[in-house]
Amino acid sequence: MERKILLLAGSAGGFSVILNILKSLEHPIRIPVIVIVHRNPKYASTIEETLSKALAQKIKTADDKEAIENGTIYFAPAGYHLLVEPDYSFSLDISEPVQYSRPSIDVTFESVAEVYRENCIAILFSGANQDGAQGLLMIKRYGGKTFVQDPTTAEVPVMPEAAIQLGAQEGILTIQEIKDYIKQLT
Repeated sequence: MERKILLLAGSAGGFSVILNILKSLEHPIRIPVIVIVHRNPKYASTIEETLSKALAQKIKTADDKEAIENGTIYFAPAGYHLLVEPDYSFSLDISEPVQYSRPSIDVTFESVAEVYRENCIAILFSGANQDGAQGLLMIKRYGGKTFVQDPTTAEVPVMPEAAIQLGAQEGILTIQEIKDYIKQLT
């Protein structure tokens, strides 16, 4: 059975866009989704709980050694790098921050690329550093589908621009185009 996965990632200005896109879905997404956003572990967050009340979909923070399930939206936990193991389970890592971030988008993207290969879809949103650009390029090299938010619509365009400079994206999409693309996955 072919396993697919959707990755949504961003930092400054990207989180609100990702939430808006998820809230706009009329039907649950059938494949697993991983959301990676830069979050500070010093501050408690109820994002997953709030979002699960707004959507008819299972939403949770990824746990160490947890098997990845279709139809679930997972959030990378603050303070940990989120990796995917060859057996399609999560692994949490507390090694050094990458691009000043833990969770690092690059770390998750690269890990997922190695496991899901051409069955990975990744979208990189607004953000203030280059985290995610290298990982997006790796997903593209494995044959996955890679997109970035149009930098002209990004609150902070550094992240999508870094990916574009590397040629890591298959497409540059507006928010509406991203919504339309994700809706076809439901």
